[in-house]
Amino acid sequence: MKICIVSDSHDRGPLLAQAVEAAKAEGAEAVIHCGDLIGVNTVKASLKLGLPLHVIHGNNLGDLVALARVACHSDGLLNYHGRDASLELAGRRVFVTHYPHYGHAMACTGDYDLVCCGHSHAPEVRQQEHVKGGRTWLVNPGTVAGLGAPAATWILGDLAAMGFQLRTLAV
Repeated sequence: MKICIVSDSHDRGPLLAQAVEAAKAEGAEAVIHCGDLIGVNTVKASLKLGLPLHVIHGNNLGDLVALARVACHSDGLLNYHGRDASLELAGRRVFVTHYPHYGHAMACTGDYDLVCCGHSHAPEVRQQEHVKGGRTWLVNPGTVAGLGAPAATWILGDLAAMGFQLRTLAV
């Protein structure tokens, strides 16, 4: 299963939709958004692409009531998880948080195959040694909005191969 991993869209709906559309063209079946989505309008174009979106809120909260309301009426396309999420996708255990330090801590537990985070607007893909003697993937896609960063970025993940490729959007 391929997934689109994004973060920090900050009301830049067209760029978020561009990343989701590119990921869908490469076979992605779901989207993980690591927070700072801000408003419901940011996801409207992405929802039309038909991939389920798993969203947490981050530190720029926006209108959480509206986000929850749209999620309730989205026929399962928008899954709003609140502050963080623990998911199972294609048999992989995935944890989603906004903050890199929290992501690092959760990767160190060994309870997850993949931990996704955002907030820093700096992309990073690495394996973190954990207390159970193995390694967990820790992935930060940077900012899909390109704010305060050299580029607008997202990650295409392959959960079968556990491979993660950084992608850049034309802004």
